This record gives sequence, structure tokens and C-alpha cells, in this order.
Amino acid sequence: MKLGYNEIMITSMYFNDINDFINLEIGVKRFRGNIERFHFNPIPLNEHSRKLFPNIETFHIYDENDEIFNDGRIFKYVIWYTVEYSKYLQEKEQGNICKNIEYTKKDRKSYGNTIPSEITTLGDECFKYCKSLTTINIPSSITKIGFNCFEECLSLTTINIDNLQFISEERIFMNEPVLISIEIPYTIQIINGKNIFKKDINEFIIPSSITKLDDWCFNDCSSLTTINIPSSIKEIGIYCFYKCSLLTSINIPSSITKIGNYCFYKCGCEDELKKNERIPSYCFNEW
Repeated sequence: MKLGYNEIMITSMYFNDINDFINLEIGVKRFRGNIERFHFNPIPLNEHSRKLFPNIETFHIYDENDEIFNDGRIFKYVIWYTVEYSKYLQEKEQGNICKNIEYTKKDRKSYGNTIPSEITTLGDECFKYCKSLTTINIPSSITKIGFNCFEECLSLTTINIDNLQFISEERIFMNEPVLISIEIPYTIQIINGKNIFKKDINEFIIPSSITKLDDWCFNDCSSLTTINIPSSIKEIGIYCFYKCSLLTSINIPSSITKIGNYCFYKCGCEDELKKNERIPSYCFNEW
């Protein structure tokens, strides 16, 4: 397959830095002028590299610390780092685009308990102490729900999550590639119109789509006796199996590159795992 101008432009969108663009221009004569064809910046720019992209009309801001240019030829900005909902509204008025929008506790107090459809993240403690909140609809755009998001929502009994994958009486499975993390409030009785029953399970199946077991994931699951960690798991968080007293056997696949502090402290398989040279001592002792 022979690469043309369009194909090489698409490929160069994924270059790491300005040197890759320069090397292409110098090394392949027929692709000279590739940089000038861009009407947006595919990488962060500084005052020097900005001069190499003379035809930019839409400026992409990838990080909050990126250098921003407003030299008269730029008509719109696309912001990729996470911004608060209030900031998004300001940018929207100016015709700019925000790709990652967080609904914070401050936003919720200003704009209410209905989550706007543009939101991609619910911030830490966003709905904390909303004691009169009885139901919540979480739109499909949400990819992450922050720490203690629904803490002390004592009246919250119903939650609707558009991208929920599976519910059973014993387990709640989340669609990990879409919904990264969620802490279900203990008051919840209904999800997507179905009654749920939280039980102290003795077996748990980790879907192969999961790549990380987060902090405190199975903390104090005192009746958990069986678990299989798939090779897709790369990292186990702190206190992940803390006080899983009946868990007497667990496999640690070679795919795991990081294990958090106190991960197996007071776990039923603690003595067995201490014999595994791959597991650091800080995974067991609290002090």
C-alpha cells in the first residue's frame, strides 16, 4: 500500500513530539509540507514549534500547563484536561469545546441534583450529605464516580445507570471499560428498576476486562472463600484483601506488576503468601 498525503497526515497525528514531524519533513521529500496541512495542533506547542504550524484555526489544549496561543488565527479551543462544569459553561459561551467535564460538589450546589448529559465524571463527595435525595439518574456519558460521591445519602434508594452490564442477587458487575469505578451507597435498593440484594458473598468472578483491583476492593469480605485473579490484572491496590479471613488460597498471576501496602494483612492466606518471594513484606504487616 502506497501512503499518500492524507494517509501520512492521519498517521502523523499520533506522533509523540515535534521532532517526529521535523524528521518526516526532512527524511521524506514528497511529504514536505505535511505540517502546514494541519488546521489544529496534534501535540502541545511552545513558542518555537508554534511557528511550524502556520495554519492552525482550532487549538487543542491537552494539559492545564500547556502554553496557549491567541495570535489572531485561532478561532476555537478544544480542552482535553478535566474541567469543572462551571468552567465548561464559560468555555461553551466562547465557542470552545471541553472533552472531560467534572460535576463537583460546588457545581451541584449551584446547578442542582440533575446530572447534565455533558458530564463525564462525578467529583469526590459530589452528592455527600444530600439526605433528601431519593433517586439519581447517571447518564451514559459518565466514566468515573468519585470517592464518597453518595456518602450519607440516607434516603437514596433508587439509582439508574445507563451502562450497567449485569446485576444478580449476589454480585453487581460493572462494565469496566465504560464505568471505571463506582461505590454503591449502602441505602440503594433498586438499580435500573430491579431490586438488588447485597449479600456477603463467598465467591467472586472478576471479568477479564478488568485491569486493576482498586484500593480496599475486597476489604473485610469476611465470607469470601474463593477468588481467581485473571491475567488481565496488572495492579492490586492497598488493603485490597484486608481481613478476608476465610480466603485461604489466592493465585497471583505473573501479569501483576504492583501490589499495594497491607494488601493481604489479616487475610486467611497471609501465611501462604508470605512464602511467595514475589510479594513484598509490606503487603502483610500494618506496622
